[in-house]
Amino acid sequence: MVEATRREPSRRERLRAEATEQIMEIALRQMAVDGPGALSLRGIAREMGMTPRAIYSYFPTRDDLITELIRTFGRGLADALERARDEAPASDPERRLLAWGEALRAWALAHPQGFQLVYGDPLPGYQPPPGEGPVDEAALRICGGLNRLVAACARRPAPAAPDDDWSDFPPAYRARVRAEAPDLTPAVAARALRIWARLHGLVTLEIHGHLRPVYGDPAALYRAEMLDLVRDLGRADPDT
Repeated sequence: MVEATRREPSRRERLRAEATEQIMEIALRQMAVDGPGALSLRGIAREMGMTPRAIYSYFPTRDDLITELIRTFGRGLADALERARDEAPASDPERRLLAWGEALRAWALAHPQGFQLVYGDPLPGYQPPPGEGPVDEAALRICGGLNRLVAACARRPAPAAPDDDWSDFPPAYRARVRAEAPDLTPAVAARALRIWARLHGLVTLEIHGHLRPVYGDPAALYRAEMLDLVRDLGRADPDT
């Protein structure tokens, strides 16, 4: 069977892709320097030497640009987590979870503006597209991947806490989780959420500059937290 020849992008397509990337880079710089509210398509156009009409051919509205930024960074984070996970052997779920967690911190430190776009406060006035927005697309892969890792690491089921019941999860989330991992119990899903909260908390403190003033080696602190989380998953009762 003859494999179809992959079409090379035309010069026009390459130039458009390069301009799109430049627009997104300038947008991130605007937000980093002056805050999220400073994002302006007209300002980006001026910096690039373009007319407002020209830049609107790339992104018709500010919200379209924000949506593409969130989508791009969400996919990038999900790719980085899955790549790190898959570099560890499938027979060693604890090692895969450690690699996943380390990749989360590394990516966030390398892309602090991207991390805040995906997981920070909503941008003022931003309206995501109808249906599942870009944050939901990223969450589907990221949370689903974490749920499966936690399930694989939980060698003995954790005792269900009083609040560990499927009825306490929003219907849309519950349906999505159970579609991804039919054997996942509400107790494991709740543990995955608690793990996510602890990792997210440390990463957020670090990228906002709040961790280093109180602890000299954030990487070591994060690693110790990861090791504690993995050890707890192998216990019948994490408090013992």
